[in-house]
Amino acid sequence: MRCPYCSSVDNKVVDSRMGKEGETIRRRRECLKCEGRFTTYERVEEILPSVIKKDGRREPYDRLKILHGLTKACEKRPISVEVLEKSVDDIEKSLQEKGYKEIPSKAIGEEVMNRLHNLDEVAYVRFASVYRSFKDINEFMSELKDILNEKEVKVPQKPEAKSQK
Repeated sequence: MRCPYCSSVDNKVVDSRMGKEGETIRRRRECLKCEGRFTTYERVEEILPSVIKKDGRREPYDRLKILHGLTKACEKRPISVEVLEKSVDDIEKSLQEKGYKEIPSKAIGEEVMNRLHNLDEVAYVRFASVYRSFKDINEFMSELKDILNEKEVKVPQKPEAKSQK
């Protein structure tokens, strides 16, 4: 592992801990050259499907692209990095369970949309506005109305109190 400070590859592991879900190992390292400390995360390399882009190109699955998209959508929202990481983990698990060797980027985008819809409405609308490439304000308003309608269905209206005479 290359030191982020001096680029030396000589370092030692100072501390190792298992991640919360047991799927990662966190290692604190110390560079033997500059004595700088840094953290690395180790995870099992899982075989994920290739991604078929809209224009037909194929590229390897990239976890960081999904995390970056979620992070951008959740900017200045009360959502922790841990929650975003967990969302990416869930998306990856879902993709692996499907067992496809290739998957359209649209399917990944819809998976991200589902996670955001349940996580934060503002982040969902932000992501949807980029992902769905709204052509005009009417498409955008239609998406907002759908969210509001769903919200009304989830929160039952209180019955009006009968007035007593």
